[in-house]
Amino acid sequence: MNFDEIYTAYFKDVYLYTKSLVADKNIAEEITQETFFKALKSFHQFDGKKDVRAWLFTIAKNTYFTQYKKLQREMNIEEYSAQKDVQLVDYLLNEEQALMIHQFLHAMEEPYKEVFSLRIFGELPFVTIGQLFGKSDSWARVTYYRAKKKIMVYMEGKLDERS
Repeated sequence: MNFDEIYTAYFKDVYLYTKSLVADKNIAEEITQETFFKALKSFHQFDGKKDVRAWLFTIAKNTYFTQYKKLQREMNIEEYSAQKDVQLVDYLLNEEQALMIHQFLHAMEEPYKEVFSLRIFGELPFVTIGQLFGKSDSWARVTYYRAKKKIMVYMEGKLDERS
């Protein structure tokens, strides 16, 4: 069988399998597409000793677990980030602490300074920030997170000095 025939014959089976792993139809479709992309890339290595359907299901299962782990990491980062956002807002509401943040921000290197300012003061979404820099929204999210972390470390150090 050539790859087009495999795709046509097994697409629905792989989709239904991924749908059994994840309830969201869109995610199941994404994993199915990724599965066939990976299968196409490694098709030359497939020796035919294993059933094609089993081979595709193995790729689908591994793709699902990779996506799941990535999603878990992103959720943990978002949860931690939300806690730090509350703390940052508290700092910005205090006039003296807000001045300390602005002084630190003024000295901060690029692109951290601009990404942080666009997100906090410009209230721009990560997608827009990424587009402004010609990068992805993930890049903007990571850069913002790193800038925020630098500010939080600085503020915690300054507040510890005062205690």
